Amino acid sequence: MEDAVSVRESFAAEGNADGGGRRDFYGVFDGHGCSHVAEACRDRMHDLLAEELAAVDGSGSGSAATWTAAMERSFARMDAEVTSAGGRAAAARSSTCRCDAHRCDHVGSTAVVAVVEERRVVVANCGDSRAVLCRGDGAPPLPLSSDHKPDRPDELERIESAGGRVIFWEGARVLGVLAMSRAIGDGYLKPYVSSVPEVTVTDRSDADECLILASDGLWDVVSNEAACEVARACLRRGRAKWCAEAAALLTKLALARRSSDNVSVVVIDLRRRNH
Repeated sequence: MEDAVSVRESFAAEGNADGGGRRDFYGVFDGHGCSHVAEACRDRMHDLLAEELAAVDGSGSGSAATWTAAMERSFARMDAEVTSAGGRAAAARSSTCRCDAHRCDHVGSTAVVAVVEERRVVVANCGDSRAVLCRGDGAPPLPLSSDHKPDRPDELERIESAGGRVIFWEGARVLGVLAMSRAIGDGYLKPYVSSVPEVTVTDRSDADECLILASDGLWDVVSNEAACEVARACLRRGRAKWCAEAAALLTKLALARRSSDNVSVVVIDLRRRNH
């Protein structure tokens, strides 16, 4: 198991009234090559983002451009930590690291991160994990991220412009190796594999029900529509822990459909609460 999950409620103070008072952080990190990059993202990403937000709060932090810049800086710092000589050495000393000390730069992780505020949901994605917003009133699921696959036309162009190649070997792969075009880590594949996230800022609606974050072990075998239907079925039961039940049920569904990858799922309740 090389996935890692992070749930950090009220992880950062809100210094700008534009976004409400509370910020919650959620992340799913799908590691490859070893687990230590995903674990580093789990342990550090929220702290790095909190530092970046603290630097801009009160000076326009509510804008989409500022959010994008803060997320990009956080991902860049996370990438630098895991690809530095010190980061690789620390990983090699970790009890969970199984890779050869000389091959730690062959390790990486996707990262899909969501910050939930009172009025907005901000998602940053790097790789092929995914965030999907489920809304009621018959609305279709709303993807808040776009998978970074090497054969996505704009990603293919970026890779080839940098001098790399996408080789089709059991699917599209960067240099015939990696089945995603963006990730944290993977120092040996830079600059073709980028750590720059794509960021979306979405206004919340009274019709919002939940947000699903999951690694591609779920999305390879379960559609956005089916995932939202499972979550809604759990919501209709009226149980206090329906989000946990939905995440567990989605994981079981992916395994029943013979997903060949690790499966990690986080379901976040977005319904408005009466105070």
